[in-house]
Formats: sequence, structure tokens, C-alpha cells
Amino acid sequence: MKNLFLLLRREMRIAWTGGGLWLPIIFFLTVATLFPFVTGPDKPLLAKTGGGVLWIAALLASLLPIERLILPDREDGFLDQLAIRGWSDEWVALVKIAGHILAFGIPLLLASLIGSALIGLPEEKLGTLLLGLAFALPALAGLGVTIAALTAGLHGASALGGLLLVPLAIPLLIFGAGSLAENPGNAMQLLIATSLAMTAVSPFAAGAALKAGRE
Repeated sequence: MKNLFLLLRREMRIAWTGGGLWLPIIFFLTVATLFPFVTGPDKPLLAKTGGGVLWIAALLASLLPIERLILPDREDGFLDQLAIRGWSDEWVALVKIAGHILAFGIPLLLASLIGSALIGLPEEKLGTLLLGLAFALPALAGLGVTIAALTAGLHGASALGGLLLVPLAIPLLIFGAGSLAENPGNAMQLLIATSLAMTAVSPFAAGAALKAGRE
């Protein structure tokens, strides 16, 4: 358990000190800042579309850290050392997903508070937005680590990662944005179910990708 905590702390330290955290957050806030300039001071339109724009910004922001999630540790042999010490690939993937949630997800939720104010999202929708993002972030983190493991070392990994992640994350985007509609129906329940399924599968998928990359 101590080693697990140390590995998780390492993931967070690298994210915070390596600069990989700030670019996605800056990107997210930039989108929230620029969107009102595009639509103009139309508060009803911003209230109707702002939540969907924030969801799109969150999805695209999750693409930016993909290259640093697996590739540096593979290049410097850290993943090989973990394997030699008996760490299963699934546990390594799980720790990386948890570290990505804490290092990227929590700051993104905090940035969503600022972004919602910049974009003019109604206060009654803010709680729904934060709740939906909180449920979706583990799935986005799981997809990010899995795709990072699949594309590590490949030429054009960032572009390839985006091509893989966006289609897989579309259900999260649809249900998340749908939960902010005037008649959301079961959008939030579907978002939670989809996120749980993706989160449960991702450590095994990412672990298999890590193992394949080592062979």
C-alpha cells in the first residue's frame, strides 16, 4: 500500500511540476473566454449553448496531456523497472488513471467554476455541469491512459490519440451536454452508467496495451 501511494504521489508530482497540467486548464479557460466574443452578448443563447461548449472544451483539454502519461516512463525504463519488481500492468494503469484524475480532473472542475462564469452559464445549471464532469472525468482519464499506452512511441502520437479518443468519448459528450438541456430525461443516468463502464474496463485495456508495448 505504501508503494502504491508513493507511485500515485509521483504521478501527481510529475503532472504539477512538469507543466503538463497547466496547458489543458489554460486551453479550457481560453475557450470559455473566447466563446462569448463569437456569439456576442446574447445571454439566452449563451445560457442555451454554453454548457455544451464547456463539455467540448473539457473533452479537447483531456487530449493535451496524453503524450506525457506513458511515453516518458517507457523511454526511461521506469515501466520496465515496475514490471521487474512484480507490479502488474493493470495496477500500473490503475495508478496512472487515479493520478490523472487527481492531477487533471480536480483542477478542471475548479476551472469549470471560472469557465461557467465567463461563458454566462445560469447558476441553476452549474451544479449539473460539475456533477456531470465529476462522473465523466474517471472515464476520460481511463480513455486517456489507455490511448497513451496504445500510441506511446508511434509517429504522430498526439494526432492519433485524438482520433482515437474523440469517437470513444462522444457518448460522454452527448449525455453530459444532454443533462444540461431543458428536458434532460435520463441523460445524467446514462452518463453515469457509461462512465462507470468505461472506468471499469480501462485499467485492463490500458494494462494490456502496456504489456503489448513491452513485448
